[in-house]
Amino acid sequence: MSELITYHLDDGIATLTLNNGKVNAISPDLITAFNAALDRAQQDRAVVIITGQPGILSGGYDLKVMTSGPQAAVSLVTAGSTLSRRLLAHPFPVIVACPGHAVAKGAFLLLSADYRIGVEGPFSIGLNEVQIGMTMHHAGIELARDRLRRSAFHRSVINGEMFDPTSAVDAGFLDKVVAVDTLQETALAAARQLKKINMTAHKNTKLKVRKALLDTLDDAIILDQEHLG
Repeated sequence: MSELITYHLDDGIATLTLNNGKVNAISPDLITAFNAALDRAQQDRAVVIITGQPGILSGGYDLKVMTSGPQAAVSLVTAGSTLSRRLLAHPFPVIVACPGHAVAKGAFLLLSADYRIGVEGPFSIGLNEVQIGMTMHHAGIELARDRLRRSAFHRSVINGEMFDPTSAVDAGFLDKVVAVDTLQETALAAARQLKKINMTAHKNTKLKVRKALLDTLDDAIILDQEHLG
């Protein structure tokens, strides 16, 4: 497994840890490693925990790639949106243990999971695309529309409003906030609880619940390729 994503399997729980520099930039190579880790977790029939480094899940897409040319940017956004779509349809439960900041694509990882745990502290969570001069892509809009509270959706996507961990729960980015030193154990406890459910029922119900979203994302990914290209 690539060092960009470390994979640890223990008692049916696969922990995927992002490790790509100080902001855990979502690069093409990291997405490739992410998909390989999900392949492995699926083979292991494991509940998945996604986490990052102390203080950060991810600061978003690799800006070096995003600014290197239109085609590189389109390819990276497409790969990232496809990864979110895959996470939303993953046949086993997906938990994100967010150890701090989750910005742009980092926040979209939260919106792509089944259960999200954050930590107390002066951390920023949200979609800052318009703050940095990026028009939000269609797939991002549709994912945020589905997963965020209606009152927070416009503030987040259109205004680029950032949330602290507590307000991120109300907005819909997180489900729970805990002390930093209890994050790992809280995530493991949640994973152990989710291991008890029937995985076939989980998978089939997830696909029913998210069918409209998944279909919309399929269309949005194509639209983004045409529009951004």
